[in-house]
Amino acid sequence: MSKRQYNNRVMQWVEDRLPIISLMENSGVIYPTPKNLNYWWNYGSLAGVVMVIMILTGIFLAMNYQAHPTVAFDSVERIVRDVNYGWLLRYLHMNGASMFFLLVYIHMFRGMYYGSYKAPRELLWMIGVTIYLAMMATAFMGYVLPWGQMSFWGATVITNLFSAVPVVGTDIVTWMWGGFAVDFPTLNRFFAWHYLLPFILFALVFLHLWALHTHKSNNPLGIDAKTPQDMMPFHPFYTIKDLYGLGFFMIFYLYFVFFQPNFFGEVDNYIPANPMVTPPHIVPEWYFLPFYAMLRAVPDKLGGVIVMFAGVLILYVLPWLDTSKVRSARFRPVFKQMFWIFFLDCLVLGYVGAKSPDEMFMGIMTMTTLGQIATTYYFFHFIVLLPLLGKYETTKPLPNSIAEEVAKKYAQ
Repeated sequence: MSKRQYNNRVMQWVEDRLPIISLMENSGVIYPTPKNLNYWWNYGSLAGVVMVIMILTGIFLAMNYQAHPTVAFDSVERIVRDVNYGWLLRYLHMNGASMFFLLVYIHMFRGMYYGSYKAPRELLWMIGVTIYLAMMATAFMGYVLPWGQMSFWGATVITNLFSAVPVVGTDIVTWMWGGFAVDFPTLNRFFAWHYLLPFILFALVFLHLWALHTHKSNNPLGIDAKTPQDMMPFHPFYTIKDLYGLGFFMIFYLYFVFFQPNFFGEVDNYIPANPMVTPPHIVPEWYFLPFYAMLRAVPDKLGGVIVMFAGVLILYVLPWLDTSKVRSARFRPVFKQMFWIFFLDCLVLGYVGAKSPDEMFMGIMTMTTLGQIATTYYFFHFIVLLPLLGKYETTKPLPNSIAEEVAKKYAQ
């Protein structure tokens, strides 16, 4: 790649030795982007902003946190009460986890709706699923660190699931615990992993962006750009759009930080961990609830673990399960209906995961039965519906080009 020439002597000196300025310009300024992206494309950049907030607040929180069972809970309280602006750091970090997952879930569902996982973006999608898995691991280990009742028992229950793995299950649990019970070694190594994983996450996001810039963004029409008229530079058009969305998102995010900081927290987690007292109902964070419902839907422990992990891992093969040549749901009338049923099914799974298994749903069935129905449909959507729709669905005709469709829209 030829080097750029700049009038500024300092910029030119840097460019001659390390062409980072031209790299940033190519990736964030003149980067060609489809001209019809809507606000659903804001959520990826918003997730990146929250990730940076999480890393920065996490570094400063780590300076004051003590990873020992006797003082972990009190060290968190000290951060909130005694450290200058510690309350702000903690609540930005704690609520930031929920915001991060919320943005990523919207980002993923948008990708499913518009077919952003289809060729040639399969690897882009798979890296995104890996990011999601890394987020889940990071969030779980971070949830253990305050060492409240729900932290302790959540760690005990979830890590015990690996004991269902044949032959090596017990050894895996012992390695995770660092001993034979959830105690100081467990908390210490969870703290180490929770500190390390965000930087691995950052590297995965870099790969995700690299894959994105290789084949450019998908768009609401799901068709490839054919001419330069289909594209526009990222700056200033989409930087302004992203900043506008960021303003609204920060109002939403900071409302919880300043006015409802404990909204997403479980009451039991504000009680110091006590190995001798089991909470009446162990509930994970809201972003884990659908998979928790899948776990409880299968009576067998090993079967439940397999189904729970399969619920995430099946996303890796989504590009090949959906056999339709048309990407966007705008031109797939039956798929659009099935997508919203699937979305509702995920909400039902989250609702079931938050309830007690024996609780009745509308006096008709137990939550366990409802969870089994919702779990069955979840896999039915991927394994049966998507391949059949790709084969038999009658799709609408696609537009000739992005520019033509945009011109038609504004003419109307």
